[in-house]
Amino acid sequence: MGRLRNTALILGEGPTEFYYFKSLCDVFKGLTIKPDYPKHTNIKDLDAKIAEGVAMGFSHIFCIIDMDTKDKEPERSQYDRFKKKYAQPINKPKKGIYCVVKFFETHRCTELFFLYYFRYTSRMYTDQEQLLKDLNQNVEYRKTAEFFIKCKGLHSYFERNGGSLATAIANSNHSMDEKLASGRDYTYSELGSLMEKLKGLEG
Repeated sequence: MGRLRNTALILGEGPTEFYYFKSLCDVFKGLTIKPDYPKHTNIKDLDAKIAEGVAMGFSHIFCIIDMDTKDKEPERSQYDRFKKKYAQPINKPKKGIYCVVKFFETHRCTELFFLYYFRYTSRMYTDQEQLLKDLNQNVEYRKTAEFFIKCKGLHSYFERNGGSLATAIANSNHSMDEKLASGRDYTYSELGSLMEKLKGLEG
């Protein structure tokens, strides 16, 4: 299959990212976004999904990574090796394939970016439950497919309840600036730069 222009395959590690990015399809109207996720949250399954996306002709594949599962060895080293594999674009001119694979990390998990819709924090979370508790102080949130379906689109749900994607992007970028300046390895999200990347692909 030939290359698909202005198409982004977004690979999360589970249903949270799938439902969230599905809810952004109306935001990025000039771009075809296809969210998907592997059956298991391991590198082997993610690799298979990337290969599938490349074969389908996607021009960009963006992987959303929860870093709380990459804190310890051997997962950390496996993930670092995996990223290096895709450091250069996949270029197979004879097959009409050119695909850029990028990784966007959040520590602990994607829900931090959801919290950033409402407010900034650099607090260290020792587990996901603490983060979800903070998020629930701003907006009701349950990490279940039933909840994701009921709220009729996570993005618009957050905005209806006083959150803002622009705020989330600004807070996310701020977390990365702080991470760089202080060297901290927790409570940060690269999803703001992913949103900017998606905006850039719309044209």
